[in-house]
Amino acid sequence: MDDVDQLAEWFQSHRLRLRGLAYRMLGSLSEADDAVQEAWLRVSRAGTEGVDNLDGWLTTVIARVCLNMLRTRTTRREQPLGVHMPDPVVSRMGQFDPEQEALLSESVGLALLVVLDSLNPAERVAFVLHDIFGLPFDEVAAVVATTPAAARQLASRARRRVRQAAPPPDVDLARQRDVVDAFFAASRNGDLAALVDILHPDVVLRADGGRARPSASLVIRGGINLAGQAVIFAEGAPLAHPAVVNGAAGVVVTRHGRPLSVMGFIVTNGRIASIDVLADPERLARLGLADWPTDALPA
Repeated sequence: MDDVDQLAEWFQSHRLRLRGLAYRMLGSLSEADDAVQEAWLRVSRAGTEGVDNLDGWLTTVIARVCLNMLRTRTTRREQPLGVHMPDPVVSRMGQFDPEQEALLSESVGLALLVVLDSLNPAERVAFVLHDIFGLPFDEVAAVVATTPAAARQLASRARRRVRQAAPPPDVDLARQRDVVDAFFAASRNGDLAALVDILHPDVVLRADGGRARPSASLVIRGGINLAGQAVIFAEGAPLAHPAVVNGAAGVVVTRHGRPLSVMGFIVTNGRIASIDVLADPERLARLGLADWPTDALPA
């Protein structure tokens, strides 16, 4: 496949899949776009002569690009201090475009991305490639420059962290929505008993206000502690518009036509196990939420 136009057409046919892989690796939509562009530059320079498995080769290229970006991020300590929330993928209820479907074709909830951010680069790449995309360990080993046995250990360590910190959500989105609605209703009413019942005892709330809103960055652990902060959610409840956030029930909170925050919920066994909040104005502005409804929901 030496013709440049043919190569570009073939690469374009894989772009959505590559962006989805890069998003899982990096937890950032803008960095995922950068990774895809860098992968194309490498492919266009190298050509495909002598490559037997083009799809597998392309996956290896994008994975190596992402691994380098993760290592550079760690070396330069580019992550902001405090809580950092990965970029959410947000859509209105019942509305998914092909790009969002490609990003979320496998489980990639915000809670999972938060856990992946805590892994070292090799662990994260090994887990994503094997556990999410199903690559055998000999191919994973080639990406992270280690042996298949060592790659298996990397993925195993990551898997244990994920199982401990990111429980699988209930599959029924409508049921998730009922639980989230009940959470906001109890918050509005100041019903602490109802909140404690809705929240998992080990629930974790993580909020990222970014550099512009450092006071909004916080972590609250435990159902009783979180229920005691109900006033925070009561104030925003009338402007909390139902949304799908990384494939799960969530809300977009707006005021005067501007998004104040995106909240993603993980509902497990009918109770809220985690709440992940992005309240960074700079990053919210890049999510395409400017046309979100601005009217208040019924109290």
